[in-house]
Amino acid sequence: MKKKVEDAGLAADFVIASAGTSDEELGAPVYWGTREILDRLGIDYSQKRARQITLADYDQYDLIIGMDAENIRSLRRLFPRDRGAKVRMLLDFTPSPRPISDPWYHGDFEKTYREVDEGCDALLESVLRERTPNRD
Repeated sequence: MKKKVEDAGLAADFVIASAGTSDEELGAPVYWGTREILDRLGIDYSQKRARQITLADYDQYDLIIGMDAENIRSLRRLFPRDRGAKVRMLLDFTPSPRPISDPWYHGDFEKTYREVDEGCDALLESVLRERTPNRD
């Protein structure tokens, strides 16, 4: 998402961060399969380490995006007053809402990348459409 925003010349307008809903991977680097894809795309991840989402993140960000139903359940427990205002699933922004396939379980990082890429495109388009409502 950061690269898409940078490529669109909009980096100054966005604050984008990543955080997990559990503490299982705290401090861990990016997974090997994801690193291979990011290397191929020329996206730097060298400073990226896993962190856990916090209550303070709710006030910091306009949207809090989960990848699957388990993420959304965890986020709703953390932010029970949200009522769908900020907490959303990434592929809900696409014409085909569904959970992101987790490569931790199936090992297909390419499939997961394609889904995340699709979701990020749709999310960026949605945000830009909200900023300029008459945009086609």
